[in-house]
Amino acid sequence: MNRKRLVRFFGASLIAAGIAVAAVSGLKWKNGLEAVKPLSVEIERQTGAAPMQIQSSLYPKQPKIGEQIGELIIPKLNMSLAIYHGTDENELEKGVGHYAGSVLPGEADNCVLSGHRDTVFRRLGEVGQGDILIVRTSAGTFTYKVRKVRIVDADDRTVIVPKPKATLTVSTCYPFRYVGPAPQRYVLVANLINDRS
Repeated sequence: MNRKRLVRFFGASLIAAGIAVAAVSGLKWKNGLEAVKPLSVEIERQTGAAPMQIQSSLYPKQPKIGEQIGELIIPKLNMSLAIYHGTDENELEKGVGHYAGSVLPGEADNCVLSGHRDTVFRRLGEVGQGDILIVRTSAGTFTYKVRKVRIVDADDRTVIVPKPKATLTVSTCYPFRYVGPAPQRYVLVANLINDRS
């Protein structure tokens, strides 16, 4: 009799623990989704202004997915890489991708660029804190200084959240020599230090 009660108690405990883990995971997932809302959605929530009414003074026209929007210059590596609007495989095969949910280079907030570790960003690990990144677009030339290097999990969405000032976030898969889908991301976080429009 005691054995049956013990088995039932143990079974009920496992079910309760499973429900608790699912609830916590669900909350983390929900919070993660909220963290990646585009800034325009947050502005709309706070001000009541529709995102379409907010236009950039730097870029009067939004680029189309697949369109080249500029170039990323990495002086330390003596490299100049084309930047394409979008981060699908089509854009990443051609060069560096600009995450369409982020602002364009030079704008206040977080401009997110990504590239493959085995093509355009093969040597990105050589770039670190204090190094310079330059972005040239139709709106001007924007110089950023790397403030921080982060290594995060592949599913970490904090790299695309809004920032209080003009920031350039550059990411690629990590470790660089990993075979197969890499479990982490190498992330450079850089602040705008000057612009020549």
